[in-house]
Amino acid sequence: MKTKVASRVDLMFRAFSDRTRLRILHMLRGGELCVCDIVAMLGVPQPKASRHLAYLRKAGLVVARKQGLWSYYSLARARNAFHEKLLDCLGCCFKDIPELAKDARQLAARMKCCP
Repeated sequence: MKTKVASRVDLMFRAFSDRTRLRILHMLRGGELCVCDIVAMLGVPQPKASRHLAYLRKAGLVVARKQGLWSYYSLARARNAFHEKLLDCLGCCFKDIPELAKDARQLAARMKCCP
């Protein structure tokens, strides 16, 4: 029988194994984003982005806050050393993936014109 910690680790690894969720996590490294920004960056329908964000929330990797009709997401604070290492990996292990670098450039350009 799996322990609660082992189940959480499995869930976090599965969250990191999906390209779309990895892109979302990488985008959130820069700070809080509205769902509309995430949808625009990913180029996917809002329900698809919301499903991925729900998975990331369930894994404990992101947190959400509502403001009126809008939902804003940010990376969750690390709960333990394992979680901290996963967040570190977003910055160093994945920096050479061209798609993630492209997302970062596009997000920076988007945030300049649309604060």
